[in-house]
Amino acid sequence: MRRSLRWCVLGAVLVVSLLGGCAAAPPPSASTPASPSPSATAASPSASPTPTPSATPTPTPTPDPVAALTLEERVGQLFMVGTRATAASPATLAAVEDRHVGGVFLSGRSREGVAATADVVADFTALDHPEGAPLWVATDQEGGEVQVLQGRGFDAMPYGIRQADLSADQLRASAERWGRELADAGVTLDLAPVADIVTSEATRFDNPPVGGYGRQYGYDATTVTAKAGAFAEGMRAAGILPTFKHFPGLGHVTANTDTTADVVDTTVTADGPDVDVYRPLVEAGPSAVMVSSAIYDRIDGSGPAVFSPKVLNVLREQVGFDGAVFSDDLSAAVAVSAWTPAERAVDAISAGVDVVLVSAKPSVFPAMYDAVLAEAKSDPQFAAQVDAAAARVLAAKADMA
Repeated sequence: MRRSLRWCVLGAVLVVSLLGGCAAAPPPSASTPASPSPSATAASPSASPTPTPSATPTPTPTPDPVAALTLEERVGQLFMVGTRATAASPATLAAVEDRHVGGVFLSGRSREGVAATADVVADFTALDHPEGAPLWVATDQEGGEVQVLQGRGFDAMPYGIRQADLSADQLRASAERWGRELADAGVTLDLAPVADIVTSEATRFDNPPVGGYGRQYGYDATTVTAKAGAFAEGMRAAGILPTFKHFPGLGHVTANTDTTADVVDTTVTADGPDVDVYRPLVEAGPSAVMVSSAIYDRIDGSGPAVFSPKVLNVLREQVGFDGAVFSDDLSAAVAVSAWTPAERAVDAISAGVDVVLVSAKPSVFPAMYDAVLAEAKSDPQFAAQVDAAAARVLAAKADMA
């Protein structure tokens, strides 16, 4: 059974139950027969000595890792901030050191290889981090045109649609090899694999963010489940936490949320295959899930999914996912440009997101962090959401420890 902070709650319940069973026995009533005298006991050869009850050890309560963090540290756990993959960005170093950021994202493209990447990572891991809250180091290592880390020690990864040509066993073995390369570089989390179902092979280029780049594993739920699941299993075997994206499905839109506002999906439903594919994927082992910034008319047409409690409720209640939920990038994506950076962070966490991704433009992070901290100090309900999100982040980190 994997280690998980989610078991702390069960442990606490067990402690309360055990302590409840340790109440002292009531004194004997007046009708209770008196115990025999020592002489009478000795005169009776059939009598056996009354055993002395052993003391029941008092269980040690399981510590709450969230309670050990200050509010400032809890808020920091809810952000992942980008840095260039080739050098530690000063703004991101400051984010980790001054605002307790829980994760960094290696962005751009690097051809400098494993050893050079490990040196960049070491600049961040050498900083102080809250007790029990190790730093997540993430990147986009999907394959094809979406492979941040390259060079000596990193294999060239094929496009997702070409990975799908491999058998599940072959893909699992390849992903484990790619994951070990990431681990050698100090990476602990991969924002992959893509779990989007693209409409069809004939129309794939009508879907710019996924099909246009060949990031998809296929065009039906069965294929996507098998191949995305194999990739994730290989990553987990290498000690890397996989991230399925982009919930509830980005395979049918006709524009890219990175470069276009008001990207609307009219295909995905809460009970359709695009959502259903996530259930077996997240049940197979530890993982994270990334939520899209598109608008889903048939679930909640009021705004981007990343700000929608209805969309997050589908993931939590219908899919049954209790792990860490990431936003797509909220620092520079045009899809969220109508909101200030502060509003993006607060609205995403209010909707149920656990980790706000600030990958492309780390300079907006301080305003995001300060807004979340201020909201947590002024609104007890929001503060409870911060605590719950921090608990899920710490649990996800412990799952892969």
